[in-house]
Amino acid sequence: MISLATTSTSDSEIHNLNVNLKDSNSAGRLTKLPSTAKNGAKFSGTEVSISISKSLDDLLAEITCFLQKMILLKIPKVVMELLVCGDDPLSSQIESPILAIEGSSAYSPIESIESLKVGLKDYIRKHQTCFSIGENLKVGTGVANSSDSSQGNSQVVEAVVIINEMSELVHSSSISEQDMKTEILYFKDFVPCSIAPSSLDAFTSINWKSYGLALRSVADHDDSVMLEWENLAPDLQIHIAIHCYHRQVKQWVAESSLPDRNLARKAIKCALDDLKENNQGVLLSTRAIKTCDYAPDLAKTLAHLILSSNDLNFQEECCSLLGVQSQEVNMDNVGNCIREKIISVIGLNDRNSHKHKEAPSFLFEDDCFQKEDFMKEEYQEGEEAYNSLDL
Repeated sequence: MISLATTSTSDSEIHNLNVNLKDSNSAGRLTKLPSTAKNGAKFSGTEVSISISKSLDDLLAEITCFLQKMILLKIPKVVMELLVCGDDPLSSQIESPILAIEGSSAYSPIESIESLKVGLKDYIRKHQTCFSIGENLKVGTGVANSSDSSQGNSQVVEAVVIINEMSELVHSSSISEQDMKTEILYFKDFVPCSIAPSSLDAFTSINWKSYGLALRSVADHDDSVMLEWENLAPDLQIHIAIHCYHRQVKQWVAESSLPDRNLARKAIKCALDDLKENNQGVLLSTRAIKTCDYAPDLAKTLAHLILSSNDLNFQEECCSLLGVQSQEVNMDNVGNCIREKIISVIGLNDRNSHKHKEAPSFLFEDDCFQKEDFMKEEYQEGEEAYNSLDL
């Protein structure tokens, strides 16, 4: 038996309904009960009570999982509460810890994506016990929009990508195979839901190698999409949350109208780029990682050339450019400083490879960028532009 009490802000009363799931006659399942007066109070909400004669365990697990995902969105001015009680006289009513979601009623895209970011962080804290939480969380966010001129609606897709590094105190044996996969937490119009098969292309079409990742497979299992990686380090875990919703726009502004899968792909790529931009050495491309392998030997060679020179002015100028103090000049310090600068420049060029076509960065200057051609992604981006014109 399901008992439902619901009301909107504009209603003057609370509507009460009963649904008997055991009734074989579908027309007789729903019973409308007398309404309850609100006495002028202004509020909205829904209360659902489920009574069953069998074990609550399986049902409770499903409901709890659903509410935990709802909480992740941190919807403004929404509070959820889950209460469970049984017939056992020794059992008392248990109030679930998944309670508070509060916020301002004001809306802006920035606040929405920030709420999704904070919500995903909280979700990770509650569900990951073998991974340390705190400074090890590296976060990237991305937003993609399209507008429908006929309806005045703007479709918004928000994506948050978080990389969690395992604590050194945690033994690798405590990490399960499931931890090495990424579950896509997908929401549509503020409700957790499954991803349409057509939208799965958003994950397979991303050039993951440009972020140092290799996607092995995309599996849709029990309405959950899982990404399996080929080369994910054992001390890393990747989390992705996507929220797709429509927003009414007061004044239509011409924007590209892209299919759902392309908006999702664009939002994910923006989140990956944001994460890569703000976290040095994270999500380096496969090519950049291979280049970094040569940095230690190259740094030692350059340090030896500098310190073995008989020209003291040359040595002083090099050490000054490197930022090494005269009292700290030795082979290890100079070599380490050069190695860090080489890796920093490699990362800088890698992060900006999709944005610029200028000359590559130099060892002691950070104001020039290089551009590498990724034909696959350029083709896909061109295809998106063509699709937008076609629509």
